[in-house]
Amino acid sequence: MVKHIVLWNLREDCDKDAAAAEIKGALERLVGFVPGLLSAEVRRCYQGCDVALYTELTDRAAVEGYQGHPEHLKAKTIVHSYAVERYAADYEV
Repeated sequence: MVKHIVLWNLREDCDKDAAAAEIKGALERLVGFVPGLLSAEVRRCYQGCDVALYTELTDRAAVEGYQGHPEHLKAKTIVHSYAVERYAADYEV
């Protein structure tokens, strides 16, 4: 299993709570739709960054498939409309 974690800081000129809700809707709906994506959780942060994504995928191949999946690419368009900084980490368990 791979855990994929992404942290974003959002533009100062946006409603960060509304943006986080839109990002949450775009990414969490991919569970059960993108092969190998077992879970996805998006939360508004109160310290360190504005929004966090925590996902679990079956393996590294699933991460690669997730990254290039057309529905994930659509979700990334939403994220990129708000994000100004991104930090990510993947690790196997």
